[in-house]
Amino acid sequence: MAKADFYELLGVSKTADEKELKSAFRKMAMKYHPDKNPDDKEAEKKFKEINEAYETLKDPQKRAAYDRFGHAAFEQGGMGGGSPFGGGGQGFAGGGFSDIFEDIFGEMMGGGRGRRPSGGRERGADLRYNMEISLEEAYAGKTAQIRVPTTISCDVCNGSGAKPGTKPTTCPTCQGAGRVRAAQGFFSIERTCPTCQGRGQTITDPCTKCHGHGRIQEERSLSVNIPAGIEDGTRIRLTGEGEAGLRGGPAGDLYIFMSVKPHQFFQREGADLYCSVPVSMTTAALGGKFDVTTLDGTKSRVTIPEGTQTGKQFRLKGKGMPIMRSNQTGDLYIQIMIETPQKLTKRQRELLQEFDQISSKENNPESSGFFAKMKEFFE
Repeated sequence: MAKADFYELLGVSKTADEKELKSAFRKMAMKYHPDKNPDDKEAEKKFKEINEAYETLKDPQKRAAYDRFGHAAFEQGGMGGGSPFGGGGQGFAGGGFSDIFEDIFGEMMGGGRGRRPSGGRERGADLRYNMEISLEEAYAGKTAQIRVPTTISCDVCNGSGAKPGTKPTTCPTCQGAGRVRAAQGFFSIERTCPTCQGRGQTITDPCTKCHGHGRIQEERSLSVNIPAGIEDGTRIRLTGEGEAGLRGGPAGDLYIFMSVKPHQFFQREGADLYCSVPVSMTTAALGGKFDVTTLDGTKSRVTIPEGTQTGKQFRLKGKGMPIMRSNQTGDLYIQIMIETPQKLTKRQRELLQEFDQISSKENNPESSGFFAKMKEFFE
């Protein structure tokens, strides 16, 4: 019976990126996990198939080989029989052209694929969590509780993957090396052991809870300390809070990416804050005072002199955002925006017209000077 297409198994297109593959795999794995489908052989078979599909497609080189040759890339002989170097292909079961190419030319160029640690222990994957907070929370700092879906070490087998009372055995094919050699023409090819997949050990009696994987899916609750003054785009790293390692390997890290929501009144630039305040035409002309509530909840008085123009800024020292890892604080800048009167009464209009008639160039030096300079320039 022909094997199902890996992309169809995961329900993704052939152009799916790494994030889409991972999301689709998690969704399918939770659906067909043996713990959710006890004694269901079909679900268990499906679970193994989607695991195989994901393990192939998440590796760029294996995926390239699969896209080109299909399942034949990983069958006996590789690529449907016949070695790329003219031999019969014996000894390449489970390996694709990418494995052969990298093993030969990678070592010649001083590189080569890194070997897995002894016993198949591998570091867990890093995780990303997006968190959005308000500007007030960024100002004061906070301790937030988050829930993160991840994998943790199996508590039944302690991450070994073997049933309690048993333990993994040395792989009979590679004798624990994780790699095997095969002669191919003039070359001696070393590749990943097809029996243990490079782990050096096999599990003959797997743990009933994790089915030999050494880890299980779980949603964890974590406490995150957000420092005062944190900026939009800051990344917080929680060491060891990512996915559990494979077969007792170290856990990955959790990265929390912070975003700060836009504020209704304040705009932030680094540690400084900016606030546009509308004032009446008469207040700007005659001068006056008003109070501004800052992010710490206190009020600061701003005094504007007579003749204040739109765009004039007043600095409130130390009323901006805290600067992380220091005792310093930014400033708050109040920017004046003069509001033109609307819906004038008859009397108000008369008074303004009278004021305009008795006004001189000294009352409006900017506008008078501008038009005079423009006239001079064009003449």
